[in-house]
Amino acid sequence: MAMSEIFDKLRGLQDILSERIKVEKEIEDIPRVLDNLEDVLARLKKGFIEKNQECEKVRASVGDLRNQLFEAESSREKAERSLGSSESFNMREYEILDRERRESADKELRFRKELQKEERRLLDLIEEIKHSTDLVEQQKQDISVRRQSIDEAVSTKQEQLVQLEEREQEISTGLDNDLLFKFDRIIRHKMGKGIVSIKGGVCTGCHMILPAQFANQVRKGEEIVFCPYCSRILYYEESDQNLTEVDYFDTEDAGSLADLDDLDDDEEDEIVNIDYEE
Repeated sequence: MAMSEIFDKLRGLQDILSERIKVEKEIEDIPRVLDNLEDVLARLKKGFIEKNQECEKVRASVGDLRNQLFEAESSREKAERSLGSSESFNMREYEILDRERRESADKELRFRKELQKEERRLLDLIEEIKHSTDLVEQQKQDISVRRQSIDEAVSTKQEQLVQLEEREQEISTGLDNDLLFKFDRIIRHKMGKGIVSIKGGVCTGCHMILPAQFANQVRKGEEIVFCPYCSRILYYEESDQNLTEVDYFDTEDAGSLADLDDLDDDEEDEIVNIDYEE
């Protein structure tokens, strides 16, 4: 296969790979919306459980206070009845009964206030639990609706992915598998640009000046050559005007050796040149 045909295939494949990678990322990101909704639901359920536990404690407290109030009322009434027949009591006995009546009345008043406070708290908690129940049910419904929407979106994206993979398979026919693997990796690491031109001895991918001998090697177009700075595949293109020094040293996209650290050592050795015979 002629090198010019290989470059044409790679340029066409670049667009397809970029779109495929984009769709794959979208398929990966779509379910995250559902994950966020599930997290909200989990927090709502946790709040619901905590409110129920607090409600049970307050309910138990209300029951205890009612028993204590009943005992205080009974003690006061008993003391009042005894004081009603005080003719048979001496002064000492009368004072003891009267003190019991007053102490029982004080307890009764205190327990009644505490009971009213806890009963109000219990009613508030019951209302909060009802509200929490409504929120949980609403969130479940939202998740159900969103899950259906997500399933439809993922299905649509997967259909797009199948179509892109078919186009990729068609255009990549005749290209070396090792080259295709590396080209895919470069596209992923370099924001969709895996093959770029060299103009005036400068890589248009990373804008770094290339050695003259290296640039001449690219110009010959006899083999696949990778930029030593950004690792993109290079092809020669005539320059209409001289590039400025500022253009040369825009190093924002340089540092390719670090970008390709995740490749095996053998792969790094092989990425420099790949020869193709016509």
